[in-house]
Amino acid sequence: MTGIAVLILRVLLVIALYAFLGTALWVMWRQLAQTSQQMATSQVPRIRLEVRTADQMAVARTFTQPEITLGRDPLSDFPLADEAISARHALLSFHDGQWWVRDLGSKNGTRLNAARVTLPTVLVDGDEIRCGQTLLNISLEGTPSNDHSPDEGGPNG
Repeated sequence: MTGIAVLILRVLLVIALYAFLGTALWVMWRQLAQTSQQMATSQVPRIRLEVRTADQMAVARTFTQPEITLGRDPLSDFPLADEAISARHALLSFHDGQWWVRDLGSKNGTRLNAARVTLPTVLVDGDEIRCGQTLLNISLEGTPSNDHSPDEGGPNG
């Protein structure tokens, strides 16, 4: 009689173990699917790069892609006509909810607010990036609907 009871307990234990493992795998799969769906529908906030040319003309472009290459190469996302800039000079990338700047091993280096960029560094609104003799002003926008216009002092103007 005790042999049959031990066998029944073993079978029930195996069933409970497989039920637990199945539930754990199902929960992890559901969480993974939910996270991947959130990442697929998340939008990269717009970033605006403005550079002043030698004749003091402002050239600005707004990007919504997650990676932007800066450099002298015409195939760069934001080509810069400066002989002191490498063909692939710097990379701006959006990950972990923030914009980052990284030097791509350029000969003359990349500077963020006058400090040399040696490691990937977080960008904030109003930062200045210097590549060679070219100065880029950074404007970050939280959402695509944010027009980044200055506040006129409240509802009464």
